[in-house]
Amino acid sequence: MLTLDLDELALKPGDLCLDIGCGEGRHSLAAYCLPDVHAVGIDLSETALATATERMSDMQCHSPQGEIGFGVGDATVLPIADNTADVVIASEILEHIPNYLLVLEEAMRVLKPGGKLGISVPRQWPEWICWRLSEGYRTTPGGHIRIFDATHLRREVERLGFICVGRGSAHALHVPYWWLKCLFWRLDREPWLVKAYHRLLVWDLMKKPWLTRAIDVLLNPFMGKSIILYFTKPA
Repeated sequence: MLTLDLDELALKPGDLCLDIGCGEGRHSLAAYCLPDVHAVGIDLSETALATATERMSDMQCHSPQGEIGFGVGDATVLPIADNTADVVIASEILEHIPNYLLVLEEAMRVLKPGGKLGISVPRQWPEWICWRLSEGYRTTPGGHIRIFDATHLRREVERLGFICVGRGSAHALHVPYWWLKCLFWRLDREPWLVKAYHRLLVWDLMKKPWLTRAIDVLLNPFMGKSIILYFTKPA
């Protein structure tokens, strides 16, 4: 399940894609499957990185010349040299980090001139409802510690010198699921309604039926759970 559109990042053969806070590697692995693209995923969770590494063997890629690797690293102090990466991805990570501006500064540092940055964060109003429905949603260790206004975030990134080149949204069908999760957060066992909706999302992900895909596309502009911003580092 990808949040960012890799076509918007225009990865080319020989490019290095750095996925910050990669989790279980969904964007890293997708980038690696592009022709001759090198991908590096960095995260603080060794458990998530172990899962990402295991998934490498499951990928059927068309990139025999590309390489991929995962490692433990801090997004605010990246173990990457200046002007190294062609693309940096920071998907669903900034809402977890106290000083998220350091992450953006590091992205500027490691990107080559003309490199691209892709960011995604939870949309403001669906996230606000999650916070109101459940205190546990936002107080769980490692959870979301802020709600972003996308316009304000864009201005902060541009203040660092980036140029905004695009915007999108994704995962509208996931919003009701998280509302249900938050509504029943304190229950030890999930109600059948939450489980049923999760099965629907898995079915949609695996089968991609035209009806749910069309509904998702129609709802994304105003209800997509994730807001996506694309930037370029000036050449």
